[in-house]
Amino acid sequence: MIWVAVGITAIGCYLLKLAGLSVPPRVLERPLVERVADFIPVALLAALIAVQVFSHGHSLTIDARAVGLGVAVVLLVLRAPFLVVVFGAAVVAAVVRLL
Repeated sequence: MIWVAVGITAIGCYLLKLAGLSVPPRVLERPLVERVADFIPVALLAALIAVQVFSHGHSLTIDARAVGLGVAVVLLVLRAPFLVVVFGAAVVAAVVRLL
């Protein structure tokens, strides 16, 4: 039964990719479509971050990860390099968990 679900999902993914490639170029060149396409990756990344930071299993949790995310946001606003943002957030989250 699981292989049927895997097969259906694979076919669905293929058809979705094919549909995206079949869109005429004149549709993709519209300013509204270009603007929306620019924001989709940002929205997906924000959703993934929110799920990973604020969830634990099936419940909502506020813990050291939220503090690390806050530090990352502050460092990004201060225009720190990416590695400084990542390591700074990780160090602060680790210290909060330690305490």
